[in-house]
Amino acid sequence: MAAWTLVATLGLVLVAVPVAAVLGLLSMGLDEIYMGGRLSRAMGEFVWDKQKEFILVAIPMFILLGEIMLRAGIARRMYNAVAQWLSWLPGGLMHANIGSCAIFAASSGSSVATAATIGTVAYPEIEKRKYHEGLFLGSLAAGGTLGILIPPSINLIIYGLITDTSVPELYMAGFVPGLILSSLFILIIVAACVSRPAWAGAKPRTSWSERLRALQDLLPPIFLFAAVVGSIYAGIATPTEAASIGVVFALLLAAWTRSLNLRMLREAFEGTMRTTAVIMLIILAAVFLNFVLGFIGVTQALINFIGELGWTPLQTMIVLVVFYLILGMFMETLSMLLTTVPVVFPLIVQLGYDPVWFGILITVLMETALITPPIGVNLYVVHGIRLRGGKFNDVAWGALPFVLMMIAMVALLLAFPQLALWLPEQIY
Repeated sequence: MAAWTLVATLGLVLVAVPVAAVLGLLSMGLDEIYMGGRLSRAMGEFVWDKQKEFILVAIPMFILLGEIMLRAGIARRMYNAVAQWLSWLPGGLMHANIGSCAIFAASSGSSVATAATIGTVAYPEIEKRKYHEGLFLGSLAAGGTLGILIPPSINLIIYGLITDTSVPELYMAGFVPGLILSSLFILIIVAACVSRPAWAGAKPRTSWSERLRALQDLLPPIFLFAAVVGSIYAGIATPTEAASIGVVFALLLAAWTRSLNLRMLREAFEGTMRTTAVIMLIILAAVFLNFVLGFIGVTQALINFIGELGWTPLQTMIVLVVFYLILGMFMETLSMLLTTVPVVFPLIVQLGYDPVWFGILITVLMETALITPPIGVNLYVVHGIRLRGGKFNDVAWGALPFVLMMIAMVALLLAFPQLALWLPEQIY
């Protein structure tokens, strides 16, 4: 039944049925076949009960935070400041792409918003400085994925909700892997540009006085990050309350930069409402599908089936990693998270793995899915900002070296779980 459910899900997604509709149809279909439709009659009450979860309020708040930063021009000034400090490396502004994405991700929590925002700012530099277009666009798509790993992360909030795992611990666990992955991205850019100097483009020239002046444009996003994450670990606020603090802080920054006006607010609110509606509909449909699968016994049957195979925990985990790498080529990350984790998570716990560690591992795998064709969302986002047009394959091939770095990060987490667990253990 788990296999048929997965096949049906992939089939409907591939024929362009909206994901929320796919999950709703599957849940009602399975309920009709196995329970005579009794569970579907309780769907309204079930969905209402789930959508009242306090932690879900953080999702629209973090989305609004990213919208305000984008429309207030904070992201553009931040990119220019990071470029002053990182462009001396082989690869020039490609390192600014990674650094800016990491900083913006630490404020917005969204990979798509990160890729779109930094990509829009950075794209004109390709022709201006003669960069290799594929690798430059690949760095933007890969850098954007950091939005779901570096705290605050919307995906980690959702993972914590569906697995009953501490979100503050997940946030703390994402720091070290996020920094390591950013360093791996920078390393692969250096390696590529040293071996192919023509790809590196013309380096921007800057002075130490310009670098020091640029620091004032880095301070707002850093203060914003400190306000959001710092309030959580200082015990002042929950993740949801911290998200609202971030929104207030972003509004103050917009006022300080004189970009706060009614038009900007209307555009930010409209963008937030559209994105939130899509995400929440998918979440609620997926939660109900997971409830149906658990009620009819699919989850327990899958655990029993894996247990009967006699594999070691590591062998099972490697198979799951391969499964997620393949699945990520055909499913959007949020859908993948919501449809598979509730089924797989009990197995992970039974095998003795730490839920916090698995949350970081699955997040890196979802990052990989964002830049693997044919349904790599960030690839399409970055391709969509190209003003001169071009082939989608350019972006896909440019992102390939970064996919390899993500797979290396997965291997590091499997070999050294403390990369994710050390910091939470020190704090808690």
